[in-house]
Amino acid sequence: MLAPQRQSAILDRVRATGGVRVSDLAVEFGVSDMTIRRDLDALADRGLLAKVHGGATLLDSGSTDEPGFAAKSARQRAEKEAIAARAATLVTPGMAVALSAGTTTVELARRLVDVAGLTVVTNSVPAADVFYRGGRGDQTVILTGGVRTPSDALVGPAAVAAIRTLHVDLLFLGVHGMSERAGYTTPNLMESDTNRALISAAARLVVLADHTKWGTVGISSMAELSEAQVVVTDAGLPASARTVLAEHGIDPLIADQRHR
Repeated sequence: MLAPQRQSAILDRVRATGGVRVSDLAVEFGVSDMTIRRDLDALADRGLLAKVHGGATLLDSGSTDEPGFAAKSARQRAEKEAIAARAATLVTPGMAVALSAGTTTVELARRLVDVAGLTVVTNSVPAADVFYRGGRGDQTVILTGGVRTPSDALVGPAAVAAIRTLHVDLLFLGVHGMSERAGYTTPNLMESDTNRALISAAARLVVLADHTKWGTVGISSMAELSEAQVVVTDAGLPASARTVLAEHGIDPLIADQRHR
């Protein structure tokens, strides 16, 4: 494999997983640690990644950085699966539920395909596809129109107009970040508008957020912390964050990774 090909593959791996180790890459590509370090130097010089001790990571993202769906799917998979399994216990047959776009909500969709009589509203193309492939005849799935984002969300005026006429029992909201100051945030302005419409349509708001989302702030706030009735997260959420959530009237549901 030529150096440019190897460097392209390394960059794809960093984008998919968020970080790589020199030793792992050396084994994978059958080259020396020094060769991998030179590859990382070349990529860092081009501003494509950040070198750290023993490897490399993504560059620090800004408030408008929006990773693609595939890249986000590779991050915190175990936590997301556990969160989805815990969130699914909140759904009973015959409910009307909404799922925002996001990798954790798609994991939830996979656990709801067997729930009888559901009506599902979503602006997530992958989530709608999960239900379509499930093929359950007693479920109704409403996919909003809109402009497709890098995270496979349908957003914009068409999506907002469709959602404003609807009413659901629960909204499961995936978020880019959450903090005491900014609340629940996204890096996409149009997605923020669409998610606000989903929040207004729901009797209860359930936020799905793994522990890495705490302290991350996207450019646009969708809701204040206190607007959520439930936050489903994982055991990695720091005690300080749990205290802040409690101060806003939220006792987070901690997903058990042994049951996912």
